[in-house]
Amino acid sequence: MKKWIIIIGSILLIVAAILYYVFIYAAQYKRNVNDEKAIAITAVELVSAYNNNESEANTKYLNKALLVEGIVKEVGQNQEGNTTITIDGANDFSSVFCTLKEVIKNVEVNKKINIKGVCIGFTSDVVITDAFIQSKN
Repeated sequence: MKKWIIIIGSILLIVAAILYYVFIYAAQYKRNVNDEKAIAITAVELVSAYNNNESEANTKYLNKALLVEGIVKEVGQNQEGNTTITIDGANDFSSVFCTLKEVIKNVEVNKKINIKGVCIGFTSDVVITDAFIQSKN
């Protein structure tokens, strides 16, 4: 009987530690991209790098802060209500899709923009999250 109490107690302790990490610790120590030094790149160069060699591009850009410059192709909103911006990648099938941390209302299509965020990979577009607008022209 003691053996079962120790096993159940150990399992409960492990579950409690996992829950603490997921819901409390990780939420308090989120990455702040705005404070990081970013790799400056144009949207055209970034899309080209991923289309030419995805694994090499992942080595250079995945989970890194990027400062992406390009022309706004589309402005929208995701399911959580955050602003999304698609930057033209000079490719008919690929662009840079950015999800901003804050809701922004005054972004204009066909205008130049610089967005800083974290590259999380490539689907048909290069995906940037936790983004901030650095400058608009």
